[in-house]
Amino acid sequence: MEKSTPGDLLTLVSRSEPIAAKLRQIENRIRPIVFSHVIDSAQAFLVATIAHNIDKTIWVFCPSVHSQELLYESLLNWQLDALFLPEAEFAAVENILPDPEIAAERLALLSLVERNAGAHVIVATRASLDQPAPEPGALISASIQLRRRTTEKMERILEQLSGAGYERVAQVTTRGQFAVRGGIVDLYSWQAPLPVRVEFFGDEIESLREFDIDTQTSVNDLGSVEILLSAAAKQGAAVSKTPGRFGNRPSLIEDQSGFIRDYIDNHDLKIDIEPGENSDAQIQISESWIESGPEDFSGAFQDCAVGEFAIGDLMLVQAKRAQFAARLKEWRANKAKIVIYFQTDGEIERFREIMGEKGALDDVDLVEGTLARGFCFPAANLVVLSAAELFGRFAAHGRRRLRRAERHRAQIDFSELREGDFVVHLEHGVGRFLGLEKFAAQNRAQEVLVLEFADEAKLYVPLEQAYLVSRYVGVGKKSPPLSSLGDAKWARAKKNAAASIFDYAGKMLALQAERETHPGHAFGPDTKWQAEFEHSFPFLETPDQLKAIVETKIDMEQPRPMDRLICGDAGFGKTEVAIRAAFKAVMDGKQVAVLAPTTVLAQQHSEVFRQRMLDYPVRIEMLSRFRSHSEQRKVLELLREGGVDIVIGTHRLISGDVVFKDLGLVVIDEEQRFGVLHKEKFKELFKLVDVLTLSATPIPRTLYLSLVGVKDMSTIETPPLNRLPVETVVCGYDERIIRDAINREIERQGQVFFLHNRVQTIERMRDKIADLCPDAKIDIGHGQMDSDELEAVMARFVAGKIDVLVCTTIVESGLDIPNANTIIIDRADRFGLADLYQLRGRVGRAEHKAYAYLLLPREMMTIGGARKRINAIKQYSSLGAGFRIAMRDLEIRGAGSILGTAQSGHIVAVGFDLYCQLLKQAVAQRKGEKLRLRLEVDLRLDFVATNEAEFVPLGPEARMPAFIPASFVGDTTLRIQAYRHIAEITTREQLERLGRDWRDRFGPFPPAVDNLFLLTEIKLAAADASISRVEARERKLMLTRRRDFILVGGKFPRLVASRIEQRLREILELIKKL
Repeated sequence: MEKSTPGDLLTLVSRSEPIAAKLRQIENRIRPIVFSHVIDSAQAFLVATIAHNIDKTIWVFCPSVHSQELLYESLLNWQLDALFLPEAEFAAVENILPDPEIAAERLALLSLVERNAGAHVIVATRASLDQPAPEPGALISASIQLRRRTTEKMERILEQLSGAGYERVAQVTTRGQFAVRGGIVDLYSWQAPLPVRVEFFGDEIESLREFDIDTQTSVNDLGSVEILLSAAAKQGAAVSKTPGRFGNRPSLIEDQSGFIRDYIDNHDLKIDIEPGENSDAQIQISESWIESGPEDFSGAFQDCAVGEFAIGDLMLVQAKRAQFAARLKEWRANKAKIVIYFQTDGEIERFREIMGEKGALDDVDLVEGTLARGFCFPAANLVVLSAAELFGRFAAHGRRRLRRAERHRAQIDFSELREGDFVVHLEHGVGRFLGLEKFAAQNRAQEVLVLEFADEAKLYVPLEQAYLVSRYVGVGKKSPPLSSLGDAKWARAKKNAAASIFDYAGKMLALQAERETHPGHAFGPDTKWQAEFEHSFPFLETPDQLKAIVETKIDMEQPRPMDRLICGDAGFGKTEVAIRAAFKAVMDGKQVAVLAPTTVLAQQHSEVFRQRMLDYPVRIEMLSRFRSHSEQRKVLELLREGGVDIVIGTHRLISGDVVFKDLGLVVIDEEQRFGVLHKEKFKELFKLVDVLTLSATPIPRTLYLSLVGVKDMSTIETPPLNRLPVETVVCGYDERIIRDAINREIERQGQVFFLHNRVQTIERMRDKIADLCPDAKIDIGHGQMDSDELEAVMARFVAGKIDVLVCTTIVESGLDIPNANTIIIDRADRFGLADLYQLRGRVGRAEHKAYAYLLLPREMMTIGGARKRINAIKQYSSLGAGFRIAMRDLEIRGAGSILGTAQSGHIVAVGFDLYCQLLKQAVAQRKGEKLRLRLEVDLRLDFVATNEAEFVPLGPEARMPAFIPASFVGDTTLRIQAYRHIAEITTREQLERLGRDWRDRFGPFPPAVDNLFLLTEIKLAAADASISRVEARERKLMLTRRRDFILVGGKFPRLVASRIEQRLREILELIKKL
């Protein structure tokens, strides 16, 4: 029998008499229609049934945000195009910047409802009805459509954007910005998930593409795009002069002239879920009896009496399984339609295997979908079950996906220079960047970078050599001394660092070679159970996560012992990698030890491992102070006999009395938090077993790349798709906001982190909060407490016995407390962006929406010098974009902890960028490989001008231009970056990719840029032919290879091309022939 479609189920139910009768009443406009006795797991199904039969827009109102999310989640099983209206949380409060992502999602939904006439199903909360929104019509009148291949004047669009309060910048990073480069306009509309790049050819729009904020390169082509302006700008009306939140320009996010309820048309249907006394909805759905007359169960949706299943029952308890099989048989005898919803394919396979007997599942539909609990509808003889109930676990919600693009972590960019920054000049050492100046050379102004060295010596660096200068990034807060121009100190520092790095690389490689010689255990290939186990992972793996998993398994299958490090932010799914590796080891009959730095963390791991492996016969035990001596003794005995498969614990696991029967894999979590002695002990004890180390400190990409080949590392940089974004609220310190935030979180049975970073005043803060929220259970945690005491507090918090934890920077970085979904950060201005980013990552890991409140002193929020302030704060609220700077601090800390103290000293001496280059070189040298960091080819061509100042007075007859003209890349910072990128090219593929990126970002190339690429091609060809210098003087071509000139027939080859622009090609051909 083929599977039924969602539509079949809806039709089946709508034909049953009790439902059919009510559907007829709805058609006949009888009001209100009441559905009673509908259990909450069936409410979404009933909404879908109504929508399936009635072709109108339907608004569904839920009592709370949580019920709205659950209903929406289930509704997607049967109504794929349902829409979700996020609440505008703080419309009424002064001084609060709304979260730009959520505002954008609301605007997009409202403009969709206005523009597309079809029937929609919109899930909202009752409270949202009275929330402000732009008045109906405003969005349509405020938007313009851009289509490909239509005529449109670029100037006109730019005027409209400026008039609508869009801000012109060099590079677009957040909504409400636009940038212009030649014939290309980048703009980020208020409601759009991604920014758009519009390319003009004359007055025609040649192409429209969406692009990625981080890489600034296009991701896909569009036929047309809608841009939201503000209403005033479109009509050309005078823009009001009352200062809005963005200075004196009205913006749609600010527009609060109407309400959400204005968008509900007279013909639309309203459905109230669990209605209040005075509901005006035409349709009402409730779990209890809310109709008049005698109670009637004929149209009831009920709970299926399947029995209670605890975790693992279905698999392990024969009686429970028999009971369930009997129940299925009974339903099938009654000709019931049975559908069971599973989260993943793997769960379906596992379920088939458990229910083993032939024919037990005939006529039962097994489908993929997210359903927390099942329901029965006797009137249509329908049984819907959820695997989550049968397996005794919670449905992991795929949580509504925000329509935002996947973001990768931004890389450190060493070419971003700001005035006053320390920089490193490759040949002269550490200086300070004073800015860009116009410098007169040959009567022409030329832009140069001005660097200051010791004794106020200045160095002027032309832009095309800017790649020699990179931002100085050290370790820690110390600023370096400035180098002196022209003394040998810098050269010595560089030499010392290089020598020490060379030794370091040697040591690392020796360690690795030693591991190669140790015989380890080669694990077998994946088993069938392994595949099923991995399929049952309820989330979608991210690409880097999959890569880490594959790399780990390949290592395990090698005969040498594994030593792999996995880096990734908290919550990015490192644990799943460890769980799969552990499962693989157990399938091979080996034991696994998991080490965590604290008891609380060990406790958490033990719960996660158990939850994931509950369908399989794997025995997991825990060793820590939380267990009594007799329990510990029992576990130790079982370990010796091989009765325990996986043991999880703190460093208690490395005490002398712990003996394994057959240890195969060790997982060390948060290694950087164990002491030096423990680390040494790990090295000694686990030399011959496979070791997997997890670290939550992200490390810089550049370092990662220079360590490739010396250390086995995987980095996980993509956040999981279904992280609900954290709503970030930036506001002035206000006790009302604190009180409301805490009460709101406690009302939904959640917990709150309150961050107060001064130990001296933390008690006072606690008392203040206790006054504001007398019902809350409040406790304190900070680093100066005794470690046992602190651990006890954390354990109470994890167990949910504390509502508000007032603490200094988060105690315990690895802890996952899904129930804590509000974090309030007092004096957020005192934290670095890096810390804010990590702190904000503490919340937003469960099904609930999470909030981060960044409280700033009131005076920072006032209008005074507000322009600057608000921009900085805007950066706080879209932590995504200001994230680059943040990552820098974090990563450098990570680099220090991986490399150790001796190496950190050299990073301070030469700066991080150069350090990584030297490390890369050292590793290659040690391995006897050749490495090109840059093309070491000296080009001296007398007919080429490499900058504008030189080219303009001589003109195209005398000189060929080969540089990046200001007309092509207007912004100086971008131009410096561009020169740097082209200087770092070492292969043809890189050159081609760079060409594509530039074409995409800056438009068609002028001749000067084409020639610049040609010069790079000449360098590539020369390097391939081992030529170190290419010089052209008065048509003579002098090529130097290994300190000798290359002569043809005893003479220098001559350039014969009559026209100057053909000479570069000629040189290229000549070199290729060599």
